[in-house]
Amino acid sequence: MPKRLIRYAVVGLGHIAQVAVLPAFGNARRNSRLAAIVSGDPVKREQVQKKYAVPNAYAYDEYDRCLASGEVDAVYLALPNHLHCDYAERAARAGVHVLCEKPMALDEAQCERMAAAARAAGVKLMVAYRLHFERANLEAIETARSGRIGEPRLFNSTFVTPVVPGNIRVRRETGGGVLWDVGIYCINAARGLFRDEPIEVGAATAGRLDEVEESVSCWMRFPNERLASFTASFGAAKVSSYRIAGTKGDLAVDPAYEYAKPLKHRLTIDGEVRERRFAKRDQFAPELLYFSDCVLQNRDPEPSAEEGLADVRIIRALYRAAESGHPVALAPFERRERQSLEQEIRRPPIDKPQVVHAEAPSGAGGQHP
Repeated sequence: MPKRLIRYAVVGLGHIAQVAVLPAFGNARRNSRLAAIVSGDPVKREQVQKKYAVPNAYAYDEYDRCLASGEVDAVYLALPNHLHCDYAERAARAGVHVLCEKPMALDEAQCERMAAAARAAGVKLMVAYRLHFERANLEAIETARSGRIGEPRLFNSTFVTPVVPGNIRVRRETGGGVLWDVGIYCINAARGLFRDEPIEVGAATAGRLDEVEESVSCWMRFPNERLASFTASFGAAKVSSYRIAGTKGDLAVDPAYEYAKPLKHRLTIDGEVRERRFAKRDQFAPELLYFSDCVLQNRDPEPSAEEGLADVRIIRALYRAAESGHPVALAPFERRERQSLEQEIRRPPIDKPQVVHAEAPSGAGGQHP
């Protein structure tokens, strides 16, 4: 008997879906197939369906019919942030597995509703943290865990992606905002490298871009007197880096969060510097391959709903800290599962395709995390 393929509906055909998710199915043929698309734009539906020879195409008001059709086993939710919870719950109730773009949702209650719906229906729910399968970031975590740089003490990161006014990422009502969009990468990296959860956070914002902050600088206090800090922005030239410093050395990753270019390490131990380049690869096909295997083998995925909730609660606390001007304490939060080098999946890079009615955040030709 041939191994079963998991049939996906990609829901939402914005920029990230068209430049990364849809092409990734070509690198995920082993266990994943693009079976349907869902979009509110009829021109986009028609052209994308033809380009990728997708068997089925639905409007948003036909989403429940798509779920009930028997044509899809899983959805990839590439929707605006404020729609994640509703569309995930509806998929779970229909018995359809859910792979949801980050952030998982816009508050803790929504995350818990999504997780509860998946548990009740017996379906898998995974949050699409693509760097949990990417070697440069997984090796950075292994370096920190191994003791090569001594005891990790400090983390610092900068992530900037320029965004033009009017882009969906600067609309408050759809869940736009710097922390939701790019800051989440810095938060997730710090948590993964320290293999722990923060106990207190602080933040300050600067500038406005339409309805959201232009920039935000944050700090997070971790147990055992460890500190993480980062600045994220929509209003400066592109930067994507982090650095973790330990008692014996440090590791800098620059670029760190990109999917459209090679990533690089600079490891310094006792004054000796070693540099390493990691080839550009498809970072989205590994998510599909891994999640499909979880469905086929009945394994719980990592990154789980719990991982998504962990970042959402921190983002919410950081916004409260920025608004109040005071640090915010976080309740204890235990994470048993962490990403590891065993999760790495390598697939060759894809060529950036032409997109239909989808604007890059920085205007024509830009890339988005």
